[in-house]
Amino acid sequence: MQVTQQNSTIVDFLNYIKFEKRYSLHTVIAYQTDLEQFFVYINAQYDSPTVQSINSMMIRSWLACLKGDEKLSAKSLNRKISSLKTFFRHLLKNQIITQTPMSTVVAPKISKRLPVFVQENNLETLFNHVEFTNNWKGKTEQLVLQIFYHTGIRLSELIQLKTVNIDFYYQHIKVLGKGNKERIIPISKELLSDIKEYISLKPEAIKQVPQLLVTEKGTALQPRSVYAMVKKYLSMVTTVQKRSPHVLRHSFATHLMNSGADLNAVKELLGHSSLAATQVYTHNTIEQLKDIFKKAHPKA
Repeated sequence: MQVTQQNSTIVDFLNYIKFEKRYSLHTVIAYQTDLEQFFVYINAQYDSPTVQSINSMMIRSWLACLKGDEKLSAKSLNRKISSLKTFFRHLLKNQIITQTPMSTVVAPKISKRLPVFVQENNLETLFNHVEFTNNWKGKTEQLVLQIFYHTGIRLSELIQLKTVNIDFYYQHIKVLGKGNKERIIPISKELLSDIKEYISLKPEAIKQVPQLLVTEKGTALQPRSVYAMVKKYLSMVTTVQKRSPHVLRHSFATHLMNSGADLNAVKELLGHSSLAATQVYTHNTIEQLKDIFKKAHPKA
């Protein structure tokens, strides 16, 4: 009986985050995995308790097991804690429980790592001096890199970007981000011109494909191939270890902050739901100021 109740609450919760909150499929699967792991553990250890009888001691016991036996990192543990917090908050909101057992569960601290980014002069080298092949593949690769750096969009957003999302009159693109939230990102005349040229050069057979960026066969770009092309070209101009699409997103945000952009404006451009996620880029700005101080001040 208790297991049936557990299953129904999990299914109800997953439907809620999928259809009402409109979380991505990746996030829904992550929540589902975390909850299933949790209930397998407490059902074995505590004889299949009802959701109402689950307490903080049971949760801490599970987390201790994950940390000890499975040697999960603090970041992974925090994600599982976040999954449980969201789940029990949903139960509380729907009056299935009267209080959440997560109120006394403390998440482990994570040492903050500064976002990896590519220096401006290295990106100037990429766009001004690196030669791209003069065929459809080369033109697509060049535009992919330009859009990533000029707009700071995510890999999934770039792949989904459609030609109709480009507003040539108002000079902006419309992006569908996490949770199906739309945002508007202004783009430069230079990028707009490159996009126009790319569209005009599309072979007749693939002009009707809705995606802006496509292969020579007219199919949408695949995440793995985009990741590979970004890594290939960044390897030509930088020695940073991470050479992914997200590094170009970090570079976009860091260069904006270093040039004095407003933090709230950067938050909106990146599509962050909270300012805390954007504030990490201020650390890179502070590090740059420290470097300037050390080089320029006689007493540094």
